[in-house]
Amino acid sequence: MNFIKRALQSLWAKKGRSLILIGVFSAILIFVLAGLTIRSAADSATDNAKKSVGATVTLSANRQNMFNRDQDSDSSEDSRPDPSSFQMTPVNLADAEKIAALSGVKSYSFEVSTSASKGDDIEPISSEDEDDSTEASDDSQESQQMGGFGGMGMGGGNMGGMEMGDFQITGVSSSADYSSFSGGTAKMTDGEALTAEDEGTDNVLVESALAEANDLSVGDTFTLKDADDKDVKVTIKGIYETSDAGTSMGMMFNFMNPANTIFSSYTLANTLKGEDADTETIDSAVYNLSDPNEMDSFVAAAEKLIDTDSFSLQTNDQMYQQMLSPLNNVSSFAKNIIILVAAAGVIILTLIVMMLIRERKYEIGVLLSLGEARSKVVLQFFTEVVVCMIFALGIASASGNLVGNAVGQQLLDQQTETTTADAAQQGPGGGEMPSGGERPAGGMGMAGGRGGGMNFANAFSQTEEIKDLDITVSAQQIAALAGIGIGISLISILLSSAGILRLNPKKILIS
Repeated sequence: MNFIKRALQSLWAKKGRSLILIGVFSAILIFVLAGLTIRSAADSATDNAKKSVGATVTLSANRQNMFNRDQDSDSSEDSRPDPSSFQMTPVNLADAEKIAALSGVKSYSFEVSTSASKGDDIEPISSEDEDDSTEASDDSQESQQMGGFGGMGMGGGNMGGMEMGDFQITGVSSSADYSSFSGGTAKMTDGEALTAEDEGTDNVLVESALAEANDLSVGDTFTLKDADDKDVKVTIKGIYETSDAGTSMGMMFNFMNPANTIFSSYTLANTLKGEDADTETIDSAVYNLSDPNEMDSFVAAAEKLIDTDSFSLQTNDQMYQQMLSPLNNVSSFAKNIIILVAAAGVIILTLIVMMLIRERKYEIGVLLSLGEARSKVVLQFFTEVVVCMIFALGIASASGNLVGNAVGQQLLDQQTETTTADAAQQGPGGGEMPSGGERPAGGMGMAGGRGGGMNFANAFSQTEEIKDLDITVSAQQIAALAGIGIGISLISILLSSAGILRLNPKKILIS
């Protein structure tokens, strides 16, 4: 054990050299520890996000197969398909309920979109004067015969079989799970939200502007006209407020104004479609999964319960992927920091130790001439470096947390800005569509869209980006850092002493 004693004596005798080694090693270990803590925090945030964010799967009619079947049935090469001949197959409610019973479903919503005309005791919010509104109403009847906007909903039957009406009726099984509410676009201001208990009732939610314009409050009733022009009395269960400003098209048609969107149970929405509507069907079903990693297995299990020729399951974890993209980039960058700093540390320490060993060639020659084993000489140098590493490890442990938080937060902010800028360049909703190339909304057009009016970019629940990392130094990271430090020390000693230790004592002393 004499080599340990000699190492300690050498460190004490050469205090300046020892402080240099401690300073260099501290800088190396601080950045290595910062990389370890940042990566650990990013991985932890990713795991938490997987559990909290979930992912969305939408069950709806398979429009692609519908179009293909219609084109295949057309024998003439020159003829073009008739838009009014497209038949949409509504989703069977029983099939949707079977899928909802599968494991991994955090929440779900059955949705039906339709429109309704005003009764005698309510007026829609309109940005046009009465003459323009009347003219637009007359135009809507003409557009109905031509397969206009309202006929493009997914209610089944011909595309031209639904009138636009004055109000957009969004039927849901739970308003809290609907994207407008879960994403923060709409919020309840009075009354109660719609739940599964409202199925089969005439309860509705109206927008605050519509309620104020018609002097309506919670508990009041008013009349809508269904597709058969029959009166349907509804009761206001709650009043909500939306931040959706609508679009320029909403200035032309009442039903596209976000303030004229009325939420009801999907059963009431089916009723408003008229007597010919199948009340045991829905337009679409949206399932929120608790774990995005289980999405593929969930889709595989759900496809066994449906006719995949008529229906499709579209997955959309775009918000989840967009939120995790900065974290994945930060984690990858932290890994690169660890590798690069460790490699640089080996090079720097090797050069420093090589210079120090060359200064001590006489000491090495004397030790070898006295019969000291070469391995013990190497172990003496290794002990000196490890002792310096231990002091540096304490310094890194005390300051690594501060450096990790500063560097990690800056990296996360930069990556978040980059991701947000990329998403903005792609346009609303990130510019991507769910797998299968279909819109997530249940409807094909404006009246069948989800989220009110033309706003189908909000079809899936929105998730706030992760803005902070919980960076803390743990005992496991300190142990990993110590292992990396020992590895750096060993490699640098072997590389720096290899040239001298190959020589015999006589040549070392002569040189």
